Amino acid sequence: MKDKERVMAKFKVSKVKAKAKNGVCTVQMLFSHPMITYNQAKKKTGNPDDANFITYITGKVNSELVFEISTSQFLSKNPIIKTKFKSSDFKSGDKLEVVAVDRKGRVAKKSKKIKGL
Repeated sequence: MKDKERVMAKFKVSKVKAKAKNGVCTVQMLFSHPMITYNQAKKKTGNPDDANFITYITGKVNSELVFEISTSQFLSKNPIIKTKFKSSDFKSGDKLEVVAVDRKGRVAKKSKKIKGL
């Protein structure tokens, strides 16, 4: 893969697991992203502006924001992120929608039914 192609490699929310127990929902998310830092971009392409990494992740259930994560260039390639939120207000069949945005403005989304509600 050429350096420029690596910077613009595929970005997606690969997997989402959401499980509720005792009023708390535990969420694990796997992202496919090369997570290019400013130093890596400068070394590969000569331009630090070619850096690209996930900057913002949100989770919504029924259009209600349940978590919001701001990230930086210091996450590993294809990161796994785990978080928890209060789930006692939701009912069976509700879906969690995860939305991630990278530095270049690309958006990746995935929805998953919450187990255990």
